[in-house]
Amino acid sequence: MVFLVFLGMVGIKILVVFSVVMIIVAWSTWLERRLLGAVQLRYGPMRVGFQGLLQPIADGIKSFMKEETLPENADKTLFILAPIISISTALTLLVVIPFGRPVTIMGTEMTMYLADLEIGILFVLGIATLGSYGAMLGGWSSGNKYGMIGGLRASAQMISYELSMALAVISIIMISGSLSLVGIVESQIEGLWNCLRQPLAFVLFFICGLAELNRTPFDLPEAEAELACGYNVEYSSMKFSLFFMAEYCHLFVFGALVTTLFLGGWHGPVLPGVVWFFIKTFGVIFFCIWERATFPRFRYDQLMALGWKVLLPLGLANIVITGLVMLV
Repeated sequence: MVFLVFLGMVGIKILVVFSVVMIIVAWSTWLERRLLGAVQLRYGPMRVGFQGLLQPIADGIKSFMKEETLPENADKTLFILAPIISISTALTLLVVIPFGRPVTIMGTEMTMYLADLEIGILFVLGIATLGSYGAMLGGWSSGNKYGMIGGLRASAQMISYELSMALAVISIIMISGSLSLVGIVESQIEGLWNCLRQPLAFVLFFICGLAELNRTPFDLPEAEAELACGYNVEYSSMKFSLFFMAEYCHLFVFGALVTTLFLGGWHGPVLPGVVWFFIKTFGVIFFCIWERATFPRFRYDQLMALGWKVLLPLGLANIVITGLVMLV
């Protein structure tokens, strides 16, 4: 009986997290288009529903109704599998995200996360690495030269920036003394947030996260002006939409990770912890949209030079400095 109750609670949490995140993903597209429109002095979507709020629903219906295409030279199995890998890895990362402090419902304590793994941060880095296979395989399997170049750019970019991101995370592990995301949040509740204790790691993680997300100015794998949409150029209908949904799901996960690792997680005064978590996460998402309207795209040699010649040495230096300070 206890086991059935446990399964029921886990099932409810999975359903709630999946539903909430899918709603956030859908309306993040509306938010980005409206914010970019405001910055660029133009209208975003505004005709479907009040202020265009129903535009994501219209986009979803349009995706279902569009014709499915399959290039003649494509590797059909990998071509179909690539967008599934992208969205699956993004959703899997939600398993270890702590959304708030435990709450008591009908005398039963319920945690605000699906799992508290002792190696949670290693789980995040591992699954995020697998997510890069979606773009790589999508570009290679399409049988399109522009798509293949986009896939190659994606693989080189993600491998390069994952190293610096991991170095930034190592410094957080050192000062927190834990690989658990819940443990990292609790270490910040007892003291300063990690963005204040590790400002360089915070900046490094943020920049590397933007590169991992293929966000401007690091959107070279998609570069419409050069590659006609890059690795997903041959995709249509819901297969293209899965790539699109995966991008915004990864954006939400990135905001959640920045909140968890550097901004104190659910910690905050007066309001419930889960409310503070989403306020901070949406603040990070807002900044990601804002910087897209601010910075121009790098050249590819500039992008790689930044990763290997600037961020990687800074990450190594930050670990050494952190170790020396802890030793002293």
